[in-house]
Amino acid sequence: MPWKETSVMDERIKFIGRLLAGEKMASLCREFGISRVSGHKIWNRYKEEGNRGIYDRSRAAHKHPNQIPYEIEQLIVRLKKEKMNWGAPKIRELVRNRYPDIKLPAISTVHCILDRHALVNRHRKRNKYHAIATYLSVPQEPNDLWCTDFKGQFKIQNGSYCFPLTISDFISRYIISCEALSSTEINPCFAVFEEAFKEYGLPVAIRNDNGAPFAGGNSLWNLTKLSVWWIRLGIKLERIRPGNPQENGRHERMHRTLKLEGTSSDISNMLQQQERFDKFRKEFNYERPHKAFANQVVGLKEVDNGIFQIDFMSYTLGFFDEESDKFTPCEDPFGFKIEI
Repeated sequence: MPWKETSVMDERIKFIGRLLAGEKMASLCREFGISRVSGHKIWNRYKEEGNRGIYDRSRAAHKHPNQIPYEIEQLIVRLKKEKMNWGAPKIRELVRNRYPDIKLPAISTVHCILDRHALVNRHRKRNKYHAIATYLSVPQEPNDLWCTDFKGQFKIQNGSYCFPLTISDFISRYIISCEALSSTEINPCFAVFEEAFKEYGLPVAIRNDNGAPFAGGNSLWNLTKLSVWWIRLGIKLERIRPGNPQENGRHERMHRTLKLEGTSSDISNMLQQQERFDKFRKEFNYERPHKAFANQVVGLKEVDNGIFQIDFMSYTLGFFDEESDKFTPCEDPFGFKIEI
């Protein structure tokens, strides 16, 4: 047989029924496992209220000392209906000006009163941001793919935050730009990329994550002004999957070195920080050996003992002799001559 189920209400009904049948209070209280005080309370409530007395009463306070008086609540509602475009702060000031003797409620209280009377315009809930990843190419030559990102912000001595915007070439690991910006706003980024395009040309594609200002959550295909500008210049967009920084791993690895060597606790302003970034970029590109390049530097390729080949995109511009400290340009790096 199944177990018998019981509840507090069932037990109270049985208790009252047996009292009505003439049983003694003390023995019933011992049998039901309650005190005689509780037993008498149940019995007295039943005699006063009937069946309603068996149910539990509300434990809410009968009075609230900080409750807004009904008259003031109705006054706030009436003023709001007169000024439908005013919010809680302005309605509160209106009460202060018209009725200076009234003890003013808090702005949050005024807002709650208006909300209870359906006098608050609720903002439309935005759609959840869904990041969209793209196809990731396999570049073969320098300038086929640039990688860009904001390294995590950090605070300098004057209390302001620095947001380093970095651009690097995927194949050569060459740091194209490392700019100390005061935020991730989109407008300063245009100048950084414009200077990079003028100096190094346009890449075939740019790879970035799904954060601002490279992608936006409230636009078609997460496009922003910056990404639309790239498309108009003929640059392809590449976005990594959310939560997969390894898809931009070469750039993220450079950020690790930037954090170690390009930041310091003794920097007091943005100009000093930018000077530190410039020094780091020069060292990273022309002095620091890279394991991926057999411990050669990024911007040069050693083709013989002390002889370095200097390339720009797919063109060999010339050779640098470390011993003589001289650069010898190629006779015809572009493969054609113009006869005059």
